[in-house]
Amino acid sequence: MGIGKSKIDPCPHSLSLGKSHSVDTSQRHHESDSKKPEISLRDVAEHSSTTEMPTGVRERADGMEEVPDEDAEEEVFLKFVILHAEDDTHEALRVQDLLQNNFGIRPGIIFAEMPCGRQHLQNLDDAVNGSAWTILLLTKNFLRDAWCKFQFYSSLMNSVNRQHKYNSVIPMRPLNNPLPRERTPFALRTINALEEESRGFPTQVEKIFQESVYKTQQAIWKETRNMVRKQFIA
Repeated sequence: MGIGKSKIDPCPHSLSLGKSHSVDTSQRHHESDSKKPEISLRDVAEHSSTTEMPTGVRERADGMEEVPDEDAEEEVFLKFVILHAEDDTHEALRVQDLLQNNFGIRPGIIFAEMPCGRQHLQNLDDAVNGSAWTILLLTKNFLRDAWCKFQFYSSLMNSVNRQHKYNSVIPMRPLNNPLPRERTPFALRTINALEEESRGFPTQVEKIFQESVYKTQQAIWKETRNMVRKQFIA
């Protein structure tokens, strides 16, 4: 799946199974919102289908042709998604800004910015399969909770099981609080990590984030999405 091109509202998002986190600092506001009962799209659809409209309104609705919603969010295949620990949101935002503004690799997103209201696994699947590269932000915080470990194992398995996702998982040690190499899980030691403190970092970025690779993955993503839509219509 792709991610909405616009109107992505940062929201409290659990990065560690049971904790909530927000990109901004409006914690009280979000906590109050989280107490409201969750209403799924299915519930809304069922309610709408069972609610009888007035006769006049129903007649007008039946006579109107369906008009595409110009304000509907356009799905976009992202260049990258950054998976990070809950305490590393600001560092993830810094890296996102670095890649987008200094190297022109856009659009990208951090996991804390994923749309709320969905299960964590659904967001993880959307993030990994809706982007060309998955960046694992290797800090000392990354391996402290089970959710982060699950994220990187799932990402690695996805890259192994899907041919077009080969070499799409990019471990990265940022400038701030990097995870020591000796503490890096063996599965990640086999992958060349981006080292922000290295003088060769710009060259690494240029070699990894190639436009041709992005275009190939984007084409496969669009084809898969169209097939799913046709099956849904059928």
